[in-house]
Amino acid sequence: MDFISGETLLIDKPIGWTSFDVVNKIRWNIKQKLKIKNIKVGHAGTLDPLATGLLIICTGKNTKLIDDLIGQDKEYTGIILLGKTTPSYDLETEFDQEFDLSSISLAAIELVRQTFLGEQEQIPPIFSAKKINGKRAYDYAREGKELVLKPNKINIKHFSIDASAFPQISFSISCSKGTYIRSIAHDFGKKLGAGATLTTLRRTKSGPCSIDDAKTVDGWLHEIINAE
Repeated sequence: MDFISGETLLIDKPIGWTSFDVVNKIRWNIKQKLKIKNIKVGHAGTLDPLATGLLIICTGKNTKLIDDLIGQDKEYTGIILLGKTTPSYDLETEFDQEFDLSSISLAAIELVRQTFLGEQEQIPPIFSAKKINGKRAYDYAREGKELVLKPNKINIKHFSIDASAFPQISFSISCSKGTYIRSIAHDFGKKLGAGATLTTLRRTKSGPCSIDDAKTVDGWLHEIINAE
């Protein structure tokens, strides 16, 4: 493998790791292997710490591909829990509200699902990596500061759900770049008048790249250590 000329690594990110944790781990091991002081390593699209799945890492000259890779459609699977909300829209923060679900029907859930299809504007979660005046939104949020985030234009091309384990809703979704799945979960609950939280998220595709072709972090570290 030629990490300086450029490699693209498909990694199955584990839960609890930030995208930067993975980048730093890969970069450090490449530097140790090649006995160099530095090398360009970057990722093509952030995954939240509580999310798992496909993280594309580019090294060396392949870092020039990152912008194009970020711009491609993504696919995810996950679980939305109806009836409870958190400030971060996922389980990074504690539940802060609980709602009565007795009047929620499967027909109502299906009608809400349909409203998400197509082009629309979406307000990012305040607990996000979106930069505001050079600072991450989640840094403001963790400091307790209020922010008004501008909406992004997104496109939901496919959104299927399975409510058989109600109040948990399993889903799969195909969407354009810049789509926040936590906001999908939050807005789903809001439209139902019941609140919702994203409890599980896994990225399965990014453009033509699939999780089926990815290796674990440890798998890639083994490849790096034993690279010729």
